Amino acid sequence: MNDMVTFRASEDDTDAEIKRRITALFTSVKHKYKDVLDDKDDISFDGHTLRYIIGKIQNYCLMDTDRDTIADAFEVFIGYSLKGSQGQFFTPKNVVKTLVTAMNPTTNDVIIDPSCGSCGFLVEALKHIWTEIECTAAEYEWKEEAIAEEKKTIGIKNIRGIEKDSFLTKVGKSYMAILGDGKGGIFCEDSLDLPQNWKSFSQQNVRLGTFTMSFSNPPFGKDIKVSGKEKLSQYTLAHKEYAKGKSKLEEEGNVSTLFLERNIQLLADDGKLAIILPETYFHAPKQKHVRQFLYKHNIQWIFDLPHNTFRPHNNAKCIAVIVQKNHEQQEYINMAVAEFIGHDHNGKPIYERNKEGTLTNNIKDDTKFIIDEVRRLNSSASVKPKYTFKISAKAVMENDILVPRYYWSSKASEIKKKAKEQNIKLVSIKQLIEDGVIQYFDGNGSPKSEFKGIGEYPYIRVKDIVNWQMYKDPTAFIPESAFKELYDEKKKLHPKDILYVRRGSYRIGSVAMVSPYDLDVILTREILVLRVVKEQNEYGITPEYLLYALSHNLVQEQATNKVFIDTTLPNIANRWQELYIPIYEDKQVFNDIKRKASVVVENQWKALKEMSDFRKNFDIHNT
Repeated sequence: MNDMVTFRASEDDTDAEIKRRITALFTSVKHKYKDVLDDKDDISFDGHTLRYIIGKIQNYCLMDTDRDTIADAFEVFIGYSLKGSQGQFFTPKNVVKTLVTAMNPTTNDVIIDPSCGSCGFLVEALKHIWTEIECTAAEYEWKEEAIAEEKKTIGIKNIRGIEKDSFLTKVGKSYMAILGDGKGGIFCEDSLDLPQNWKSFSQQNVRLGTFTMSFSNPPFGKDIKVSGKEKLSQYTLAHKEYAKGKSKLEEEGNVSTLFLERNIQLLADDGKLAIILPETYFHAPKQKHVRQFLYKHNIQWIFDLPHNTFRPHNNAKCIAVIVQKNHEQQEYINMAVAEFIGHDHNGKPIYERNKEGTLTNNIKDDTKFIIDEVRRLNSSASVKPKYTFKISAKAVMENDILVPRYYWSSKASEIKKKAKEQNIKLVSIKQLIEDGVIQYFDGNGSPKSEFKGIGEYPYIRVKDIVNWQMYKDPTAFIPESAFKELYDEKKKLHPKDILYVRRGSYRIGSVAMVSPYDLDVILTREILVLRVVKEQNEYGITPEYLLYALSHNLVQEQATNKVFIDTTLPNIANRWQELYIPIYEDKQVFNDIKRKASVVVENQWKALKEMSDFRKNFDIHNT
């Protein structure tokens, strides 16, 4: 074929000729893809710039390039343009692949994503189905033309997406067009609006109760609200339940909550939904109504995603759940925990280290192992799971906790193994409470902000619990009137009481011991007070040893499974009682630790007394 290609830039061409030719080509593309490009779209580069760009890529034949490669390149370029303030539109590819693998779509599935963004879920689902087509084609010796036609048909007939943002709708359509089509199934609409308010073509192609699969990573955030009585009245989750079965329509609805219900509405009975939601929905008392909604359907899978998953673009800690609409709950719920997602909180790759501690080229990403385990489970192949496991659905619902790491026995077994190797017996704090060894109560509360820094009584916050001591920050001192307002005689501190941080960013599990010079203080409610009331106990635990034990690595490791994200802050709630503290079986080691802990505390108190006397005698400001 000797026809001259239009997309070229030779030395004989002038800049003006290149500009004219490429503009004409772009005009014809706009005409062919009217639903992707409109008349306002234009190429703003001048001829000289176009010469450089075309000169770099004209030697490559995109028509002969694997579509996956083109799609990957597209995602790199478009991803760069959307990162930053709009980065939340992208679900990491490894998370998308994990959920698609678990859902296991086939050629019989009709799939929708009502918050499709750039169509990441739809593209991966389409690729998954194409793999099935290729396997069938190999078995029956289909011709290449037949395979291509079948793939295109699936994209056109079985894939639907809705996106509110017009630019992202174009991005999604472009992505689907590059893959081979399906762009006609992407619609620019408000998914949460009444369907009768959508454009007629959208209504014809997207109908409630007709899909077998739905994927969704809806927008979330406390500032994203949905209003409008007509819109909200479509959703039971927009109603607040009162006594005697009565309910009232709220003035505002949470967007991610409503998307959960809209996804279920889109599905036919027995259809499956994979959706990503903030972790607070899966445990917090305020979100119990969301869990009650999920309990009406069959919860098949729950995936615990690392906090870094959407960072640095979004700080939300999320969990993904797969539910089957109006289906009886299966006996066991499948769960998976990923501790590493491949990047840190800044979005930079994190790498594994070898036994010598040297960095390797292997990315730390647990999803690749989860995907392998899920595939084996789907195919009924033998598997020795580490990241996936099953938990009784009845037990999960009785606990009303849907956070997988809470049930992760692999982590618990690892801790027990370490304890055994160190000749340590583990005793739960709950057991110590039941045996009358320790008592507990929470902090006093928080004074009004206008009182802070103008008095003589210390107000102790989470950040003030440092190195087994409480730091008294003069900028948080409060006047006597504020102190008396918050003070409770029942919560009067005693020397050797232990302060334990149970809520707050990165500080949960930090402990301090109350000295004789720390008694007249006010504690924030995020701080718990533990008191050894029975020093002559069968365990031999002293206040100083308890202080040490709560700081032990084995206890801190346990806490990672007990700490959940409550709205924005980590919170261990009452689950601190489930922690097991270490008690050394070797009496000599046990007594030696108790002695050394006592010496450390004694020296700290001595230093505090000397500093206190020094301040009083030499007029040192309390800083």
